[in-house]
Amino acid sequence: MTLKTRLLVVSTAGLFAAAPAVAKPLDGASTDVMLQGFHWNSASAGGWWNTVKNNAAAVKAAGFTMIWLPPPSDAASTQGYLPRQLNVLNSSYGTEAELTQALAALNAQGVKPIADIVVNHRVGTANWADFTNPTWSGCNAVAAGDEWPSACGNADSGEGYAAARDLDHSQANVRADLKTWMNTRLKGVGFAGWRFDFVKGFAGSYVKEYVTATDPWFCVGEFWPTNYFDANNPNNWKQQITNWVDATTGSCAAFDFATKGLLNDALTNNNYTRLKASDGKPAGGIGWWASRHVTFVDNHDTGPSETCGNGQNHWPVPCTKVMTGYAYVLTHPGIPTVYWGHYFNWGLGSSIKTLMDIRKNAGLTSESTVSIQRAESGLYAAIIGGKVAVKLGTGSWTPGTGWTQAATGTDYTVWTTNTPPPTGTTSNVEFVCNNGTTVMGQNVYVTGSVAELDTWSPTTTKILSPTAYPTWRGTYALPANTTVQWKCLKRDGSGNVVWQGGGNNTVTTPAAGGSITATASF
Repeated sequence: MTLKTRLLVVSTAGLFAAAPAVAKPLDGASTDVMLQGFHWNSASAGGWWNTVKNNAAAVKAAGFTMIWLPPPSDAASTQGYLPRQLNVLNSSYGTEAELTQALAALNAQGVKPIADIVVNHRVGTANWADFTNPTWSGCNAVAAGDEWPSACGNADSGEGYAAARDLDHSQANVRADLKTWMNTRLKGVGFAGWRFDFVKGFAGSYVKEYVTATDPWFCVGEFWPTNYFDANNPNNWKQQITNWVDATTGSCAAFDFATKGLLNDALTNNNYTRLKASDGKPAGGIGWWASRHVTFVDNHDTGPSETCGNGQNHWPVPCTKVMTGYAYVLTHPGIPTVYWGHYFNWGLGSSIKTLMDIRKNAGLTSESTVSIQRAESGLYAAIIGGKVAVKLGTGSWTPGTGWTQAATGTDYTVWTTNTPPPTGTTSNVEFVCNNGTTVMGQNVYVTGSVAELDTWSPTTTKILSPTAYPTWRGTYALPANTTVQWKCLKRDGSGNVVWQGGGNNTVTTPAAGGSITATASF
């Protein structure tokens, strides 16, 4: 299904409203920043769980609220991505006792540990598919078409993985044992959430089932599309990733590989036009569904490890532009992730923390608005949430009077302001909702982030008129000079609601007495 036709029912209305103080990251308007708590070489020296434990207080002091940790189970590979005996929690990173102590230290600091869940594939204990701990006898736990010639499960629900046996998630015993492992073994030692590895290898509906059964604090999936990334057409990757999030019914976020690819191109070629889509929004996944995209500069696969040049380096940002990348992801919507190597090994911790403090103090969230001022060769400039301004590149730009420089480095500057936009007078906004096909008893309404639009209420009274059905229109007075998020919705006489799909729409109202038209589509 395409982004424009994806419909969200009333039960997801909370995604677009301000989150309560105790909300989980995916409840909307998240202020969380996650640390990737390892790099590719972390397991090689041994004792990594002790390293994490010893840095728990520093992780908290930096402002991280979650830490994604490497696969904790016994594995045939040093890094843990060829899992063998899932229920055995001794690995190249340390013993189960050391893991338990590390997680206890993090939880004591209020930092939520997120486990790397590798369940697309598995290796046998002594041969191709003699699975133990948990034990899966026979051949049907392995999807048909696997490299193991004896595989007799059902067809794989995703892409194949040649280095290990592709698991058949349609088998009830496989799913039951995976849920038990997550609920009993992983939560039992202190994990709070999940990062699912290689999710393009099995259907997103299974991730939804696992999330429902285990109730994690946070969930994110690694959907790294297989086809070549085309910076001229990032929507291809954005659609693939969004389709996967849809398959989980929004219960799991996804890493924003589209934004990653665009940043790579922009920072390598000084071509900041890449960062603005034709609709004026950020060109990556955060421009479509920011609350369900986890942004990053590099990770254990794409970038180096302890120093520039070592590690995997499959798709790195230029080493000299790493901080420019963080100036983008830590000021923009989405849920940002910081890489352990960058923070603790590269000497960038202080500069990264400054950006994190700016984000926190300005109240920026996963759903903050972005007003892109410039996007051209050598220059990107944007104002986020009306509180933070950022410039990337060598070009000249400032946000004007009333702003204070808060951070600067190679090819980036960040400003903040404490002056709220004026709201004492109003301007008129004509809302237009296209493709609003309805059934008997349904009408189309708008709601949004200000009281004048009933503050994201699914029972909003702001009704539109079918002036040229299926196009609906209506004009309402909103605070002048204000950035407002809004959405169309359909509601029938029984109160059943269908939301417009995708991320929130954004309109910046003109000066007092002015008018503007804001358009969206179901």
